[in-house]
Amino acid sequence: MAIGRAKITIVGAGFVGATAAHWAAAKELGDVVLVDIIEGLPQGKGLDLAQAGPVEDFDANIVGTNSYAETEGSDIVIITAGIARKPGMSRDDLIGINLKIVGEVTESVVKLSPDAYLIIVSNPLDAMTYAAYKKSGFPPNRVMGMAGVLDSARMATFIARELNVSVENVSAFVLGGHGDTMVPLPRFTTVAGIPITELLPKERIDAICQRTASGGAEIVSLLKTGSAYYAPGAAAVRMAEAILKDKKMILPCCVHLSGQYGVDGYFVGVPAKLGASGVEEVIEIRLDDEEKAAFAKSVDAVKELSAIVDQNL
Repeated sequence: MAIGRAKITIVGAGFVGATAAHWAAAKELGDVVLVDIIEGLPQGKGLDLAQAGPVEDFDANIVGTNSYAETEGSDIVIITAGIARKPGMSRDDLIGINLKIVGEVTESVVKLSPDAYLIIVSNPLDAMTYAAYKKSGFPPNRVMGMAGVLDSARMATFIARELNVSVENVSAFVLGGHGDTMVPLPRFTTVAGIPITELLPKERIDAICQRTASGGAEIVSLLKTGSAYYAPGAAAVRMAEAILKDKKMILPCCVHLSGQYGVDGYFVGVPAKLGASGVEEVIEIRLDDEEKAAFAKSVDAVKELSAIVDQNL
């Protein structure tokens, strides 16, 4: 990484991309390039965000553009491009159109930023991360998907509200694909170090796990014309921050598995250590039989979508 400010490219200036740009600039993680195909959209949002700097005391050069030329030499590329879900749609319904978009975006950014780290947010997340890996030709430590950070944050929010405690006390844990088969893990979820299995009855925990798995759909049904963006944007930037600041932070992310958890060659959500080398380690935890079965079901769903990627790339 070059000495001086980091360069963060965010592809897609819709709600998720613009919100990610906001978080990145406010945290002063580096200069931000916001890219979108819609003329005027990234330029307008970039200028608006830059003008928030004097108010909120953050210093970042923010550029909005319709060209990839401005992205050259990026350290981090966050890809949010693609269509969002509408009510009644699953994330998997997006694969056809978003596969084409993510493939083209990946090819464009890697030509100009061959040393970048890619963080994928586009849905269906696990399949799009796999597609970006295939298209980029990057080593697996430099390609990852944002899912587990968001899913765990949703679970933590529901637990904090249920127990009327600070969200800062809650450490939640979700594995598997970013979809209906995700695997919230109550056994590894704590409140101030206390397992939630000691604090809540099973029926309440089961309800929270179910709400977590359908957390995105719940927001889609409420918004009616779009999907979540505040938390997804924040989650992607949390991952970028861990890399740019070499935090060695263990976060649940969609990463390449090479035998861990009995999975080889697919991108699935597991705890991973993120630092200056990207995905520096996959953390393998011991699952009980019920957790193993749920994880295997989630992996099967990921494999099905990944097969579609292989057929169409």
